[in-house]
Amino acid sequence: MASEDLIELKFRLADGTDIGPTKYGPATTVASLKEKILAQWPEEKENGPKTINDVKLINAGKILENNRTLAESRLPVGGLPGGVITMHVVVRAPLPDKNRDKVHKDSPSKMCCSCSIL
Repeated sequence: MASEDLIELKFRLADGTDIGPTKYGPATTVASLKEKILAQWPEEKENGPKTINDVKLINAGKILENNRTLAESRLPVGGLPGGVITMHVVVRAPLPDKNRDKVHKDSPSKMCCSCSIL
């Protein structure tokens, strides 16, 4: 593979910090990019993703699908000589623990509010 065919990407996190830039081939899948993001996720950041399903990659306003390659996602392969494409990383908030919610729902409400019209 010629070096001109490689796509240089960096991943922008919600707080404005970046992972990368790193060069990838056009046949690289979005799922493998997410795996690399998980592996390189800064340890000091709270609420990091646990799986690739917790991560969404956005490029040019479109959410990229896991099973597609960079070429299929219509990234400009070799279109920006020397340019770096920035993808935005969105982390899905962790789902609430169902057991915790059940205990909370079963417990009686201690606060009570009432209105009266005089």
